[in-house]
Amino acid sequence: MNHQYDVLIIGSGLSGLTVALHLAADKKVVVLSKKALLDGSSNWAQGGIAAVLDSQDSHDEHIADTLVAGAGLCDTDATRHIVEQGRSAIDWLIELGVPFTPDQGAELGFHLTREGGHSQRRIIHAADATGHLVQLTLEQQVRAHRNITLLEYHSGVELITSRILDGEAPVAAHQPARCLGAYVYDERADRVHTILAPRVVLATGGAGKVYLHTSNPDTSTGDGIAMAWRAGCRVANMEFMQFHPTCMYHPQAKSFLISEAVRGEGGVLRLPASAGPQAGERFMQWHDERLELAPRDVVARAIDFEIKKRGLTHVDLDISHRPAEFIREHFPTIHARCLEFGIDMTREPIPVVPAMHFTCGGVVVDMNGRTDIPGLYAVGETAYTGLHGANRLASNSLLECLVIGRNAAHDIDAQPAAEPLAGRVPDWDDSRARDSSEAVLVTHAWDEVRRLMSNYVGIVRTQKRLGRARQRISLLDQEIEAYYQEHRVTSDLLECRNLIQVAALVVAAALSRKESRGLHYCQDFPWTLPRALPTVMTPEDGFR
Repeated sequence: MNHQYDVLIIGSGLSGLTVALHLAADKKVVVLSKKALLDGSSNWAQGGIAAVLDSQDSHDEHIADTLVAGAGLCDTDATRHIVEQGRSAIDWLIELGVPFTPDQGAELGFHLTREGGHSQRRIIHAADATGHLVQLTLEQQVRAHRNITLLEYHSGVELITSRILDGEAPVAAHQPARCLGAYVYDERADRVHTILAPRVVLATGGAGKVYLHTSNPDTSTGDGIAMAWRAGCRVANMEFMQFHPTCMYHPQAKSFLISEAVRGEGGVLRLPASAGPQAGERFMQWHDERLELAPRDVVARAIDFEIKKRGLTHVDLDISHRPAEFIREHFPTIHARCLEFGIDMTREPIPVVPAMHFTCGGVVVDMNGRTDIPGLYAVGETAYTGLHGANRLASNSLLECLVIGRNAAHDIDAQPAAEPLAGRVPDWDDSRARDSSEAVLVTHAWDEVRRLMSNYVGIVRTQKRLGRARQRISLLDQEIEAYYQEHRVTSDLLECRNLIQVAALVVAAALSRKESRGLHYCQDFPWTLPRALPTVMTPEDGFR
């Protein structure tokens, strides 16, 4: 049975909900959430949103900081556009009632913090749980809106394009055609639905789960990137996978993120007790003159270097020299979470390690979120706008979600009405598929690809390791694709297939860059070329 809407949004993070709320006044919108609405990456964001919000700062300074962090690969026009829209984006959130941390002495009346790579205090935040409180506010608006249908525990399987009306298979890709909707897996009902819409927005987030250790939630499996690639879209800069320098190290902690703002407010990185005579010594001065406020790629490589050089399991992040009340007030969530594991950050350092955090590349889009396929948009971490370049400046991601999400909504609103499609598009046909009798193949492939990526395609890379990763991922891709064609879909199968697809793209992009730049550091090419271009790939390049 076909279900028809004006707009289908696949993903329920900040970018997806921003699009929905800007469109819902006169459009019938359906929003898919892979799990519960608040289970995505936006809800986990701690630090805040970067924007120019007082007279001590300027757009030019914010742009300059972004370009420096992006290591020469940011699109200058895109960066200026997004930065200059920052104040209006924040004003919209304030109007919706987001409870940002107040500061009566500030020009806007809200506290601004500073994070690595920023020359000014420009991060507006809600204590250390900004993403959660922003998402909570938007969730209330979405659930109450009569024109928004929310389908939780639903995920995209494949995009539907106009080729299917000409008798081509729904997964055939290579020649872009108009997007008509998507086949959608309903996890609770264990079946695939057909949802038609003349405008489809991919807002599925990034691909953190392609690595073994990540600060991302389990939903971050690169679904939107993989679906768009299979449909014929270009992707760019997939080699630039950002590792957050400081995630809690603990056998029972699931890569809990320790916000950049901890270092912004004076946190110091030190060698741990296991470092012997140098235990407790600060080490960032050996790596960068900006110390703990260097960009994330620099700090992550510094930590990785010290861990590998000394055979450590972690390093320490110490802010215990600041007043206890200050720490509890500014970092209540982090403080409480650390206490759960017996760590009192007001009196002792937090053990930390780098973990995969943000996908800087993605589906190529313009400033309105439009992809190569008419009717298909991508926003948020799924998309590549050119803002992040070779490395993302801290707290620019939520800003991008807001600005490009709003732009996409305005562009969709301006499009002419499309003809109804109900009855013309066939439903998903799995009549020849069989139930899985060997799900272990999926779980094994899932585990293997993540270990391969962590061991061979991590913070520091070599051509030899990348080549080995490519060979094995190619075999995994063939195995899982054959399995997919023969069996009924499950959540695990869909996510595993998408992870392998994204892993192949990351490796292919990394192999093609013959330099070290930003988040991509290759020991075979330790130099940075004087001029570089984004790594743009198309399905015609031969990467499935």
